[in-house]
Amino acid sequence: MRHKVKGYRLNRSGGHRTALRKTMIRQLLEHERIKTTLPKAKSIQPHAEKLITLARNSQNADEITAMNARRKASAELGNGSRPLVQKLFDDIGPRYTSRNGGYTRILKLGPRKSDGAEMALIELVED
Repeated sequence: MRHKVKGYRLNRSGGHRTALRKTMIRQLLEHERIKTTLPKAKSIQPHAEKLITLARNSQNADEITAMNARRKASAELGNGSRPLVQKLFDDIGPRYTSRNGGYTRILKLGPRKSDGAEMALIELVED
């Protein structure tokens, strides 16, 4: 039974899943749209939305809270994410100030030709 078991294992070890999640979220925030398999898209969606909420809520926070939010986002995205964190807090976060969640959408694209994996497009919603 899977009672209270959250997340997707994706046939990977824990470290591999973490690296995959960080990479895919970075790509999503950088390109604002990525094509991937449906389980991978569903596994990164809540993490990406939490980062966008963090950026959105820091817009009208005091300086210390805003700096702490940037540090949390940087830790979540991994090394070398400084320009991406800047884009998240200066461009993406303010875009969704009037929206209470639901910043991403997943569109199903059908099966991949080679192995039949269900493909999906995950993108940031235009406001």
